[in-house]
Amino acid sequence: MTSLEIDSLAIAYRDAQGRDFVALDVASLAFIQGEMTAITGPSGCGKSTLLYGISGLAQAKTGHVWWRGADVLALSSAARDTWRRSTIGFVFQDFQLVRELSAQENVLLPARFDHFRVPPALAARAKTLLGDLGVPERASVSSLSRGEAQRVALARALLRDPPIILADEPTASLDAKAAEGVIGRLRDLARHHGKIVVCVTHDQALIEASDRCVRLEHGRIVPTLAEAAS
Repeated sequence: MTSLEIDSLAIAYRDAQGRDFVALDVASLAFIQGEMTAITGPSGCGKSTLLYGISGLAQAKTGHVWWRGADVLALSSAARDTWRRSTIGFVFQDFQLVRELSAQENVLLPARFDHFRVPPALAARAKTLLGDLGVPERASVSSLSRGEAQRVALARALLRDPPIILADEPTASLDAKAAEGVIGRLRDLARHHGKIVVCVTHDQALIEASDRCVRLEHGRIVPTLAEAAS
């Protein structure tokens, strides 16, 4: 089975006083095809940084991210961008939608990096994904609720059917019924479509639906309560 592997990954940022601090320090972690993993921990512990590190969006101080025999972090910036567009579907916590565009146009934005004209098949898939996620057709995403906007972000992440889904708080803005639907879809993507699904979350329902839980504190992996008790 294909796995995404992290080896000695450290990411540092600079605080307001100009001092460097290590936001993430993970010695070893692997994500397996067909498995949904929940990343948990207190605010500011490095959960989102982990997703940014996996995808190469954050500059690593040290370490490697291995995918199909290649170290993603060793690629050039342009090659890493190409790899990310074809391999990762990223659901950002703040959605990163263009408010002036329609839901469908937002979903299709990643395709415009590679196509002057979006292929009809991708346009049709965008419309189907939005329909499946219950997003209404409106002029622009500025007229959507926060929960609807979150589902647009999820549809965009799924557009190219990527093998890896990284989702930062994918149910945070959803009511219980909508969250249940998104959780079910993410779980189905892992178990029945062989995706690697990694979700940063505080949502207990999403944690319980995941195949395993990885807890971070101060940028490092610590045992979960279940692991500590075993």
